[in-house]
Amino acid sequence: MHRGPRLWAAALAVYAFLYVPIAIIIAYSFNDSRLNAEWVGFTWHWYKVLLHDHDMLVAAGNSLFIALVSSLVATVLGTMAGIAIQRYNFTLLNFMVLMPVAMPEILLGVSLLLFFIQVLNLTLGMLSIVLAHITFSIGFVAVIVRARLAGLDESIFEAARDLGASPWETFRYVTFPLILPGVIAGGLMAFTLSIDDFVITFFTAGVGLSTLPLHIYSMIKIAVTPEVNAISTLLILLTLTMIALASKFTSNALLKKP
Repeated sequence: MHRGPRLWAAALAVYAFLYVPIAIIIAYSFNDSRLNAEWVGFTWHWYKVLLHDHDMLVAAGNSLFIALVSSLVATVLGTMAGIAIQRYNFTLLNFMVLMPVAMPEILLGVSLLLFFIQVLNLTLGMLSIVLAHITFSIGFVAVIVRARLAGLDESIFEAARDLGASPWETFRYVTFPLILPGVIAGGLMAFTLSIDDFVITFFTAGVGLSTLPLHIYSMIKIAVTPEVNAISTLLILLTLTMIALASKFTSNALLKKP
């Protein structure tokens, strides 16, 4: 009978542990102090500084480009993989697509680094990062698309074929519109994972190329300035927006009925 208050207290403690540090980061992005050791006053100064920080803007542009390209490619390949896994139940394909999702990031990063250098003899840079992000994003898209397909009635596709539709027409006019919420959710998830990734990017970036997470890491090795808090706040807002959109489409993708 007394478990209710204790459970609520435990839940509040867990959520406070997760979200209070984020709230502190956001609050101190408006702190009128360069040292960021104590609250001095409210200011927009650090956001103005951020807009004129050339290195930060270049890193942000790199992150956006990598996220857009990798999420688009991963969405196409992940959609194809999700359909193949659901339709043909091919165990090896299932294992190959989903393995990067379950593999620890540091292990995947090291594996890709060795593959790019020793097997492909590829110079690390923008291309290696994009390929790495595509690799770990495909599985997430495939899982969501497969879940959408699993909730659909197979008789819909059989009816299309009985009415004379070719495989391509069935996909274009029946399958794709029905799985579109899952495709969009998977693409948004891939974009979010790409723009936030640090570990795999760290191993595959090479020299001279910086993304937003890598640049933030290089800055906090010296000190956590309000400018770091400002860019972290913007990154948090972008991530939350993408997650909210992905969650909205994911809920539609998991419906049992189209």
